Amino acid sequence: MKIRIPRCFSKSRRSRGDEAPIKNSLETPHVVSCNKRGFLEVDLLVGLAILTLAVVPLGYSFMRERQVLRMEYARSVANEIVDGEMEILAAGAGKSFPEGSQNYSVHAHAADSLPPGHFQLTKTGNHLRLEWMPDERRGVSAVVREVTIP
Repeated sequence: MKIRIPRCFSKSRRSRGDEAPIKNSLETPHVVSCNKRGFLEVDLLVGLAILTLAVVPLGYSFMRERQVLRMEYARSVANEIVDGEMEILAAGAGKSFPEGSQNYSVHAHAADSLPPGHFQLTKTGNHLRLEWMPDERRGVSAVVREVTIP
């Protein structure tokens, strides 16, 4: 079945009368007018624009949420390590340290997942202060615990 093709799809030239018109033998199941085809293209562009406006902000929010979760994880690991070490120091191990400030080494494997930083123990009399301080300020602040030993 031959179907007439609209002018917007046809590549035929106008004949001068002495030539046989060029016939296009394209067969299609139905004919879509040029106006409807243009509307579908505009509709597609609007749909893609809406999708882009909805998805791009979600991508940025997921990226920011990932950073916040990483900072909170580092802070919670530092809290756990400092709490555990402070319990050991308060139980009696803190009496063996000299007065003043010194670097404190921890043996917890979880400390490997912390951002670069150091633990510092400060002893003044029978008062102990243990803190973890990050080397760079990237959202994770210092974790401090203090205790007075008897």
